[in-house]
Amino acid sequence: MRAAVITGHGGLEVIEVREVATPHPGPGEVLVRVAAAGCNNTDVWTREGAYGHDGADGEPGGWLGPLDFPRIQGGDVTGTVVACGDGVPPELVAGRVLLDPALYDDDGPDARPADVLGSERDGGFAEFVVVPAACAHAVDGSPLSDVELAALPIAYGTALGMLDRGSVAAGHTVLVTGSSGGVGLAVVQLASALGARVVAVCSGDKAAAVREAGASVTVDRRRGAVREGAAAAAPRGYDAVIDVVAGPLIGRGLGLLRPGGRWVVAGALDGWAVDLDVRELYLGNLALVGSTMHTPRIFERLVDLARHGVVRPLVAETFALDSVAEAQRQLARREHVGKLVVVP
Repeated sequence: MRAAVITGHGGLEVIEVREVATPHPGPGEVLVRVAAAGCNNTDVWTREGAYGHDGADGEPGGWLGPLDFPRIQGGDVTGTVVACGDGVPPELVAGRVLLDPALYDDDGPDARPADVLGSERDGGFAEFVVVPAACAHAVDGSPLSDVELAALPIAYGTALGMLDRGSVAAGHTVLVTGSSGGVGLAVVQLASALGARVVAVCSGDKAAAVREAGASVTVDRRRGAVREGAAAAAPRGYDAVIDVVAGPLIGRGLGLLRPGGRWVVAGALDGWAVDLDVRELYLGNLALVGSTMHTPRIFERLVDLARHGVVRPLVAETFALDSVAEAQRQLARREHVGKLVVVP
């Protein structure tokens, strides 16, 4: 089969499209013909080795540790089951499925990802992929296209997990940073679908698309007064801030929260080192919460949303397998609104 592999950590030059052996499903596994595979920031950062790993200070690494090469990236996958390994019901064959990219650290509903498709295992930037059968969720009746389904797993799973950890509900007022990116736009759509009022931070040229996705108000980050703009948009404060940017806004912005509010962080696009006054945290009964990807419980909720078409992801552009490098180039530029998806 044809696949886009990375041969090591580095720039776009480490991406190669080549013929590789088609994988075979082992016991408890299924072989999926890839219909579409979404792109994520984690693809870029993993390729660059930006995460590093414990025990090797400064050495490049993947999100969960050292990687083996060559590696096929692509954690967001939808497709059709074409073969089953031993112990898998044969009626799964020919079914349309959305893949959970994670393997978890235990069997509980709120277990943490311990292995991710396209990172620790070969992923979906290929014609076929093998996954445990338990990761393949049936979506035969979904009104979403294959490309739309492939936009969901990591970005929308992360977004739904953040809203869950932020206890966001109907009637809440929510501030969303980085709202034109994959996770941020997913938060806007999902929070709006929950019945929350959404104030979204983005560049002015992307404001119309973000409002169309469900934001009531947008704040132009390029004007350099994000805190002031956010405060003006919600004079009574926010029940939650859903943040993929971090950086200086956290320290300056805690006062935007109402008493008992939650600031949920799942990214550090504006910097990982922050200064804050902890007195604001405890005097306001505030919570500063980290959130990574999704849990099994959250992914089940996401699959249910996909089956019913509750949200329709915005896809900025699709790319052929030969153009994975160009897709990652555009992803790093952040000039688009919505998701970039590879269609093998």
